[in-house]
Amino acid sequence: MIVYEFKQRISIEQVEESHDLAPKFDSNGLIPVITTDATSGEVLMHGYMNAEALQKTLAIGEAVYYSRSRKTIWHKGKTSGLIQTVRSIRIDDDQDCLWLLVDVTGSASCHVGYRSCFYREITPRPDTQTANLTFLETEKVFDPKALYGDAPNPTQL
Repeated sequence: MIVYEFKQRISIEQVEESHDLAPKFDSNGLIPVITTDATSGEVLMHGYMNAEALQKTLAIGEAVYYSRSRKTIWHKGKTSGLIQTVRSIRIDDDQDCLWLLVDVTGSASCHVGYRSCFYREITPRPDTQTANLTFLETEKVFDPKALYGDAPNPTQL
């Protein structure tokens, strides 16, 4: 596997205005990642990468994340077949957030079975001082139990 060099962060100018890739990982060694469909622009998911996951993503051209719930590298779709092929990786101005534009094999990215992990919208109800969730996707793309079987659910309470 090719190992890409991440530059040491030495100045604001270098981070903001140079060609140096100098990602800023947080105190847990993670950087947040927003992933969107490269064609439609739809937000599919939010995840995290550590340095190893970013290296693997760069090397293989498929999204590899760090699963905080499993505490391990997670090659998206390796188990489910819902591979995210990376078309573009963008980094924000201070290099502490990534944006992946991907093509998804199987047309879904959410372990719950919906196309996008952002399948609900928050609907404020000022009259009752509450907020409800409204489903934007009403049909699942796949049945999670059929696809994942007895694998533990990554959602943590």
